[in-house]
Amino acid sequence: MSVYTELTTQDFESVLADYNLGKLQSYTGIADGIENSNFFIDMQDGQRYVLTIFERLDGHELPYFMRLMKHLAAHGLQSPDVMVRNDDSLIFALNTEGGTKQGCIVSCLSGETLDFLSEAQLDSSGEALATLHMAGSSFNEHRENPTDFDWLQENIQAMQADVEKTYGVEAQALLNDELNFQIKAKKNQGELDLPSGVIHGDLFVDNILFAGDKVSGVIDFYYAHNAAFVMDIAIAINAQAIVLGKNDKNRMMVFLKGYESKRILTPAEKAALNGLLRLGALRFWVSRLFDALYPRGGAMTQTKDPEEYRQKLLLHRG
Repeated sequence: MSVYTELTTQDFESVLADYNLGKLQSYTGIADGIENSNFFIDMQDGQRYVLTIFERLDGHELPYFMRLMKHLAAHGLQSPDVMVRNDDSLIFALNTEGGTKQGCIVSCLSGETLDFLSEAQLDSSGEALATLHMAGSSFNEHRENPTDFDWLQENIQAMQADVEKTYGVEAQALLNDELNFQIKAKKNQGELDLPSGVIHGDLFVDNILFAGDKVSGVIDFYYAHNAAFVMDIAIAINAQAIVLGKNDKNRMMVFLKGYESKRILTPAEKAALNGLLRLGALRFWVSRLFDALYPRGGAMTQTKDPEEYRQKLLLHRG
């Protein structure tokens, strides 16, 4: 993820003093992504961990994510385990120039992130997402969707003038038209029985690690919440399978095949998928528009192109 809070060697050593992980060898900021501040920390015994400073999340939500990650790691998903501090807590506090911030240290998984997934990798990714959904089925905590319809409506309304000024009247009209479609679709979906539970909510390629063609880890659960599983599938397909190329339909089917090798979709889920592909595209287009129009400062930051998700939305609208 991007680095918004710069830490010193003394900061790392202060945090590590409350863990039984050994002595610090070196650290490196991780520039990928747009949320939080992340660092690789290498210890003198050769072990590597990831230290995260939370930049946006409310402090009261953090224990949910820590417990969820420990649950998933213990129930069959290849995902980071949260390191336990000497007082048995999972979260540390650190005084920085920007004020007191909270963070955690998690295990570092093997493998690498990829910019583009082959069909074999898409198949494995679909299988991993189904494994996540099944592993989370026994997690008994609940979190509401932080980017629900209220969030969509509020952000679209707030950006109206700036979207028109920067991206044009057609972009503004598309935002409003799709929002109206989704509001009507939501009423119809209320009648559907869609299996639900914990979803990842942000399964982009930079949140999946691969060793060859196989997933070696799923990371970054800070958008996790309770929702329909097929919403998670739609988000992942948009992020991984749809590359705005001529083979997109087949790539989507490969991902679904991998998913259904572990968990079969219901007829209602299949019927809802296209509308949720549109909703997922709208949600991330709005998020990227907001970040592009109102950027935050940081030592190492990335702002992702909103145009990609406008094009994906148009693709699903047909």
